[in-house]
Amino acid sequence: MDLPRLDHLHLDLTDGILTLTLDRPERLNAINHPLHQSIARAFDFACDCEEARVVVLTGAGRAFSAGGDMAEISSSVDEFARESAYGRKIVQRMVDCDKPIICRLNGDAIGLGASLVLLSDIVVAARGARIGDPHVRMGLVAGDGGALIWPMHAGLMAAKYYLLTGDLLPADEAKALGLITFVVEPEELDARTAAIAAKLAAGAPLAIRWTKRAINAAVAHALPTVFDQSLAYEGLSMMSEDHAEAKAAFLAKRKPVFRGR
Repeated sequence: MDLPRLDHLHLDLTDGILTLTLDRPERLNAINHPLHQSIARAFDFACDCEEARVVVLTGAGRAFSAGGDMAEISSSVDEFARESAYGRKIVQRMVDCDKPIICRLNGDAIGLGASLVLLSDIVVAARGARIGDPHVRMGLVAGDGGALIWPMHAGLMAAKYYLLTGDLLPADEAKALGLITFVVEPEELDARTAAIAAKLAAGAPLAIRWTKRAINAAVAHALPTVFDQSLAYEGLSMMSEDHAEAKAAFLAKRKPVFRGR
Protein backbone atom coordinates (compact mmCIF):
# COMPACT_ATOMS: atom_id res chain seq x y z
CA MET A 1 0.00 0.00 0.00
CA ASP A 2 1.04 3.61 -0.49
CA LEU A 3 2.35 5.21 2.70
CA PRO A 4 2.13 8.95 3.37
CA ARG A 5 5.15 11.04 2.44
CA LEU A 6 5.83 13.32 5.39
CA ASP A 7 8.43 15.95 6.20
CA HIS A 8 11.21 14.64 8.47
CA LEU A 9 9.33 11.42 9.25
CA HIS A 10 9.73 8.04 7.54
CA LEU A 11 7.07 5.32 7.54
CA ASP A 12 7.57 1.61 6.92
CA LEU A 13 4.91 -1.11 7.04
CA THR A 14 6.15 -4.71 7.19
CA ASP A 15 4.26 -7.77 8.43
CA GLY A 16 1.64 -5.70 10.21
CA ILE A 17 4.23 -3.55 12.01
CA LEU A 18 4.16 0.16 11.15
CA THR A 19 7.41 1.90 12.03
CA LEU A 20 7.44 5.69 12.41
CA THR A 21 10.95 7.14 12.40
CA LEU A 22 11.60 10.75 13.35
CA ASP A 23 14.06 11.65 10.61
CA ARG A 24 15.91 14.86 11.34
CA PRO A 25 19.15 13.42 12.72
CA GLU A 26 21.26 16.50 11.93
CA ARG A 27 19.18 18.33 14.58
CA LEU A 28 18.88 15.34 16.95
CA ASN A 29 15.29 14.98 15.68
CA ALA A 30 14.35 18.30 17.27
CA ILE A 31 10.69 18.92 16.48
CA ASN A 32 10.17 21.92 14.23
CA HIS A 33 6.85 23.02 12.73
CA PRO A 34 6.86 20.58 9.76
CA LEU A 35 7.84 17.62 11.95
CA HIS A 36 5.17 18.53 14.52
CA GLN A 37 2.57 18.36 11.76
CA SER A 38 4.07 15.16 10.38
CA ILE A 39 3.84 13.38 13.74
CA ALA A 40 0.17 14.30 14.03
CA ARG A 41 -0.53 13.06 10.50
CA ALA A 42 1.50 9.90 11.02
CA PHE A 43 -0.58 8.93 14.06
CA ASP A 44 -3.76 9.70 12.14
CA PHE A 45 -2.60 7.20 9.55
CA ALA A 46 -1.35 4.69 12.11
CA CYS A 47 -4.62 4.61 14.01
CA ASP A 48 -6.73 4.25 10.87
CA CYS A 49 -4.51 1.84 8.91
CA GLU A 50 -6.21 -1.57 8.85
CA GLU A 51 -3.01 -3.36 7.79
CA ALA A 52 -1.09 -2.16 10.85
CA ARG A 53 -1.45 -4.16 14.06
CA VAL A 54 1.44 -2.61 15.97
CA VAL A 55 3.15 0.79 15.82
CA VAL A 56 6.86 1.26 16.53
CA LEU A 57 8.07 4.80 17.20
CA THR A 58 11.79 5.62 17.02
CA GLY A 59 14.35 8.21 15.97
CA ALA A 60 17.03 8.28 13.30
CA GLY A 61 20.64 8.78 14.34
CA ARG A 62 21.99 9.00 17.89
CA ALA A 63 18.99 10.67 19.57
CA PHE A 64 15.31 9.86 19.84
CA SER A 65 14.34 13.54 19.98
CA ALA A 66 15.84 16.68 21.50
CA GLY A 67 12.30 18.04 21.92
CA GLY A 68 10.97 21.27 20.48
CA ASP A 69 13.39 23.07 18.16
CA MET A 70 14.41 26.22 20.03
CA ALA A 71 15.22 27.91 16.72
CA GLU A 72 11.55 27.72 15.73
CA ILE A 73 9.71 28.13 19.02
CA SER A 74 6.39 29.99 18.74
CA SER A 75 6.72 33.76 19.08
CA SER A 76 3.07 34.79 18.85
CA VAL A 77 -0.32 33.74 20.19
CA ASP A 78 -1.42 32.66 16.71
CA GLU A 79 1.64 30.46 16.23
CA PHE A 80 1.28 28.92 19.67
CA ALA A 81 -2.42 28.20 19.07
CA ARG A 82 -1.64 26.48 15.78
CA GLU A 83 1.17 24.37 17.23
CA SER A 84 -0.93 23.56 20.30
CA ALA A 85 -3.65 22.13 18.09
CA TYR A 86 -1.13 19.72 16.54
CA GLY A 87 0.27 18.89 19.97
CA ARG A 88 -3.15 18.07 21.36
CA LYS A 89 -3.96 15.94 18.35
CA ILE A 90 -0.76 13.92 18.84
CA VAL A 91 -1.52 13.27 22.51
CA GLN A 92 -5.17 12.45 21.81
CA ARG A 93 -4.32 10.06 19.00
CA MET A 94 -1.62 8.25 20.99
CA VAL A 95 -3.98 7.81 23.94
CA ASP A 96 -6.99 6.76 21.84
CA CYS A 97 -5.11 4.60 19.31
CA ASP A 98 -6.29 1.01 19.81
CA LYS A 99 -3.04 -0.44 18.50
CA PRO A 100 -0.11 -0.96 20.86
CA ILE A 101 2.65 1.63 20.41
CA ILE A 102 6.20 0.47 21.12
CA CYS A 103 8.88 3.10 21.58
CA ARG A 104 12.32 2.03 20.39
CA LEU A 105 14.29 4.50 22.51
CA ASN A 106 17.56 4.71 20.63
CA GLY A 107 18.91 7.80 22.43
CA ASP A 108 18.03 10.85 24.50
CA ALA A 109 14.38 11.93 24.68
CA ILE A 110 13.89 15.50 25.89
CA GLY A 111 10.78 17.61 26.50
CA LEU A 112 8.17 16.79 23.88
CA GLY A 113 10.38 13.86 22.90
CA ALA A 114 10.01 12.48 26.44
CA SER A 115 6.23 12.89 26.24
CA LEU A 116 6.15 10.84 23.03
CA VAL A 117 8.08 8.12 24.84
CA LEU A 118 5.82 8.08 27.89
CA LEU A 119 2.62 8.14 25.84
CA SER A 120 3.78 4.91 24.21
CA ASP A 121 2.59 1.58 25.63
CA ILE A 122 5.92 -0.25 25.82
CA VAL A 123 9.36 1.37 25.90
CA VAL A 124 12.53 -0.51 24.98
CA ALA A 125 15.53 1.71 25.71
CA ALA A 126 19.16 1.44 24.78
CA ARG A 127 21.38 1.66 27.86
CA GLY A 128 22.94 5.11 27.81
CA ALA A 129 19.76 6.85 26.64
CA ARG A 130 18.36 9.57 28.89
CA ILE A 131 14.88 10.98 29.38
CA GLY A 132 13.76 14.27 30.87
CA ASP A 133 11.46 17.27 30.55
CA PRO A 134 13.45 20.50 31.04
CA HIS A 135 10.68 22.94 30.11
CA VAL A 136 11.22 24.85 33.36
CA ARG A 137 14.85 25.47 32.44
CA MET A 138 13.54 27.48 29.50
CA GLY A 139 11.08 29.37 31.70
CA LEU A 140 8.19 27.31 30.38
CA VAL A 141 5.45 25.12 31.86
CA ALA A 142 5.64 21.42 30.94
CA GLY A 143 2.65 21.68 28.62
CA ASP A 144 3.61 19.17 25.91
CA GLY A 145 2.11 16.26 27.84
CA GLY A 146 4.63 16.12 30.68
CA ALA A 147 2.24 17.28 33.41
CA LEU A 148 -0.29 14.72 32.16
CA ILE A 149 1.78 11.59 31.75
CA TRP A 150 4.79 11.76 34.09
CA PRO A 151 2.71 11.41 37.32
CA MET A 152 0.86 8.43 35.86
CA HIS A 153 4.11 6.54 35.36
CA ALA A 154 6.41 7.76 38.10
CA GLY A 155 3.91 8.87 40.79
CA LEU A 156 3.33 12.42 42.01
CA MET A 157 6.43 12.85 44.14
CA ALA A 158 8.94 11.73 41.52
CA ALA A 159 7.08 13.55 38.74
CA LYS A 160 7.10 16.79 40.72
CA TYR A 161 10.84 16.59 41.27
CA TYR A 162 11.76 15.87 37.66
CA LEU A 163 9.27 18.30 36.11
CA LEU A 164 10.15 21.12 38.56
CA THR A 165 13.91 20.68 38.12
CA GLY A 166 14.13 19.50 34.52
CA ASP A 167 16.77 16.93 35.50
CA LEU A 168 17.48 14.10 33.06
CA LEU A 169 17.35 10.43 34.06
CA PRO A 170 19.56 7.67 32.67
CA ALA A 171 17.58 4.75 31.25
CA ASP A 172 18.24 2.46 34.22
CA GLU A 173 16.95 5.05 36.71
CA ALA A 174 13.96 5.77 34.49
CA LYS A 175 13.13 2.06 34.44
CA ALA A 176 13.27 1.91 38.24
CA LEU A 177 10.67 4.71 38.36
CA GLY A 178 8.37 2.95 35.90
CA LEU A 179 9.03 5.29 32.97
CA ILE A 180 10.65 2.60 30.79
CA THR A 181 9.72 -1.05 30.30
CA PHE A 182 13.05 -2.61 29.29
CA VAL A 183 16.66 -1.44 29.14
CA VAL A 184 18.97 -3.36 26.80
CA GLU A 185 22.45 -2.96 25.41
CA PRO A 186 22.47 -0.79 22.26
CA GLU A 187 23.37 -3.74 20.05
CA GLU A 188 20.31 -5.63 21.35
CA LEU A 189 17.81 -2.81 20.79
CA ASP A 190 16.63 -3.81 17.33
CA ALA A 191 16.21 -7.51 18.14
CA ARG A 192 14.34 -6.91 21.40
CA THR A 193 12.02 -4.33 19.84
CA ALA A 194 11.34 -6.57 16.82
CA ALA A 195 10.59 -9.57 19.04
CA ILE A 196 8.03 -7.64 21.11
CA ALA A 197 6.43 -6.14 18.00
CA ALA A 198 6.15 -9.55 16.34
CA LYS A 199 4.64 -11.05 19.49
CA LEU A 200 1.97 -8.37 19.66
CA ALA A 201 1.31 -8.50 15.91
CA ALA A 202 0.62 -12.24 16.24
CA GLY A 203 -1.71 -11.75 19.21
CA ALA A 204 -5.50 -11.42 19.29
CA PRO A 205 -6.10 -7.93 17.85
CA LEU A 206 -9.45 -7.22 19.49
CA ALA A 207 -8.34 -8.39 22.93
CA ILE A 208 -5.12 -6.38 22.75
CA ARG A 209 -6.83 -3.23 21.47
CA TRP A 210 -9.65 -3.27 23.98
CA THR A 211 -7.27 -4.04 26.85
CA LYS A 212 -5.21 -0.98 25.89
CA ARG A 213 -8.37 1.10 25.69
CA ALA A 214 -9.40 0.02 29.20
CA ILE A 215 -5.95 0.72 30.65
CA ASN A 216 -5.79 4.15 29.00
CA ALA A 217 -9.22 5.20 30.26
CA ALA A 218 -7.65 7.12 33.16
CA VAL A 219 -5.31 8.98 30.80
CA ALA A 220 -8.17 9.80 28.44
CA HIS A 221 -10.22 11.10 31.38
CA ALA A 222 -7.41 13.42 32.53
CA LEU A 223 -6.55 14.73 29.08
CA PRO A 224 -9.25 17.46 28.86
CA THR A 225 -8.33 18.81 32.29
CA VAL A 226 -4.64 18.29 33.10
CA PHE A 227 -3.29 18.48 29.56
CA ASP A 228 -5.41 21.42 28.44
CA GLN A 229 -4.63 23.37 31.63
CA SER A 230 -0.89 22.73 31.33
CA LEU A 231 -1.01 23.79 27.68
CA ALA A 232 -2.72 27.04 28.61
CA TYR A 233 -0.14 27.73 31.31
CA GLU A 234 2.64 26.99 28.85
CA GLY A 235 1.17 29.64 26.56
CA LEU A 236 1.23 32.16 29.41
CA SER A 237 4.79 31.29 30.38
CA MET A 238 5.85 31.72 26.76
CA MET A 239 4.97 35.42 27.06
CA SER A 240 7.10 35.90 30.19
CA GLU A 241 10.36 37.80 30.51
CA ASP A 242 11.86 34.67 32.07
CA HIS A 243 11.28 32.70 28.87
CA ALA A 244 12.77 35.50 26.76
CA GLU A 245 15.81 35.47 29.07
CA ALA A 246 16.09 31.69 28.77
CA LYS A 247 16.06 31.89 24.96
CA ALA A 248 18.71 34.61 24.97
CA ALA A 249 20.86 32.63 27.40
CA PHE A 250 20.47 29.47 25.30
CA LEU A 251 21.67 31.24 22.17
CA ALA A 252 24.53 32.91 24.06
CA LYS A 253 25.43 29.60 25.76
CA ARG A 254 25.23 31.10 29.24
CA LYS A 255 23.19 30.42 32.37
CA PRO A 256 19.86 32.30 32.47
CA VAL A 257 18.96 34.67 35.30
CA PHE A 258 15.27 34.31 36.14
CA ARG A 259 13.37 37.15 37.83
CA GLY A 260 9.83 35.79 38.03
CA ARG A 261 8.44 38.16 35.45
